Amino acid sequence: MSTPSFSANWRKRSPRSELAIFMLWVLLLAFVSWTFQVMTQDTIWAFVTDAPAQFKDIGSRMMPPAWDSVHELWWPLWETMNIATLGTLLGIVMAVPVAFLAASNTTPSSTFIRPVALFVIVASRSINSLIWALLLVAILGPGVLAGILAIALRSIGFIGKLLYEAIEEIDADQVEAIESTGASSAQTMAWGVVPQVAPTLAGISVFRWDINIRESTVLGLVGAGGIGVKLEGALATLAWPKVTMLLILILATVVFSEWVTAKVREKLI
Repeated sequence: MSTPSFSANWRKRSPRSELAIFMLWVLLLAFVSWTFQVMTQDTIWAFVTDAPAQFKDIGSRMMPPAWDSVHELWWPLWETMNIATLGTLLGIVMAVPVAFLAASNTTPSSTFIRPVALFVIVASRSINSLIWALLLVAILGPGVLAGILAIALRSIGFIGKLLYEAIEEIDADQVEAIESTGASSAQTMAWGVVPQVAPTLAGISVFRWDINIRESTVLGLVGAGGIGVKLEGALATLAWPKVTMLLILILATVVFSEWVTAKVREKLI
């Protein structure tokens, strides 16, 4: 006698769950539609529809690049490289002690010093380098110094956060082994902690330098020196062929920094 077969009526979700998910999607679409209307309420759609024609017009004016102007761009480009490099080095000098004060296993005080160090890191990361540059140009005046300090102050948060997290993840057994020999706190730090985080610090520093190369190219738009000053002047005077030349140099600089970063990371890893 054959046994009757029964097919299970399996459903991934219950009808109530499917209705709830459907209503959530409806609310999400309604919210997106509302935010789009709020964001575009002041948009002049005639300009938007005319954008392709304007892009074509400006693109035709940008070609060919002003190759003869390249001789006056090398020094601003060199300034940009110096802003990124010196700003990164200054940021490292300030970020390393802040990171050791912020790490829970190296800070001398978890109740007072660590929160202050964490606040410094958060404050640095919360303000963009362009905002730092605006503030420093207002205080120090326009020039390369404002750009270097803006890059440095922005780098503290980036380097400090990644470094203090690396410090907290070190192998505690190595530190305990050095402490068991009777080493002082300074000796334990120098031989137990620093060697473990040094490769990480080198990688973070190179990565931040690569980012700073890109950020320093636009600091000149607010008067903080570098090739951005020339870019702002070319845009203001509608010198589109020169703008193209500047963009080519900026692209070449970023590609170079990417190549250097990749080579250094290969050596470190």
